[in-house]
Amino acid sequence: MYRIDLNCDIGESIGVYKYGFDEELIKFVTSANIACGFHAGDYNQMSKTVKLCLENGVTIGAHPGFPDLAGFGRRSMNMGYDDIKNMVLYQTGALIAIAKSLGAEVTHVKPHGELYNSAARNPQTAAAVIDAVAILEVPALMVLTASDMVEAARAKGLTVIREGFADRNYNPDGTLVSRNSGNALITDSETAARQALQMVKEKKITCTGGEDIELEVDSICIHGDTPHAVEMAGIIKNIFTKNNIKLINPLRGM
Repeated sequence: MYRIDLNCDIGESIGVYKYGFDEELIKFVTSANIACGFHAGDYNQMSKTVKLCLENGVTIGAHPGFPDLAGFGRRSMNMGYDDIKNMVLYQTGALIAIAKSLGAEVTHVKPHGELYNSAARNPQTAAAVIDAVAILEVPALMVLTASDMVEAARAKGLTVIREGFADRNYNPDGTLVSRNSGNALITDSETAARQALQMVKEKKITCTGGEDIELEVDSICIHGDTPHAVEMAGIIKNIFTKNNIKLINPLRGM
């Protein structure tokens, strides 16, 4: 039997403005990454989303990003080591406190958006994120599989959750196609499900050039803001069931 975690990025609503389909999507996943207020979300939404995870038995992760509400954390920002480390400490620490007040635990950190991509290619950004997670003693860090962060985080004693994406296209080097490109997203649910299945059963991915590259993952992400995200999650879960793939929380059985 194959085993995999299915995760989603949620908790991105702010105040009276609802964003995403958290209540529907949470029913299909085993872990969630909760926005911590800098790129999306706020303190009330963080609390609400932690409760939603508890009600559905979903593992809770922090999803810190650049302070960029207008750009949803997807724009590049020139920040040094101390700024990034303290920014991750600030956001993740807030979610840890809220989770603790509700009897819950934050078990992993997944950087958001451009912080995620920058950490995958910039050693200084990676070091700042890794050091912040280690200081907070959060057990695991979720990172892009094709990243030097995997070994750097392990060297710091962190458990690494190697992440793949059902709803994103890949470059030949294993990085994600830029969102500035018209070919970044996979919006067809059946195509996304086939990609997720390929990652689990074949441990590879067919990139934009048509060639297959190796890609071993522990968790597969569905973005909450991807068109038809709920339908996509349901189809992925069904195709996993048909192929004897068991969904597990990311820190169990790894």
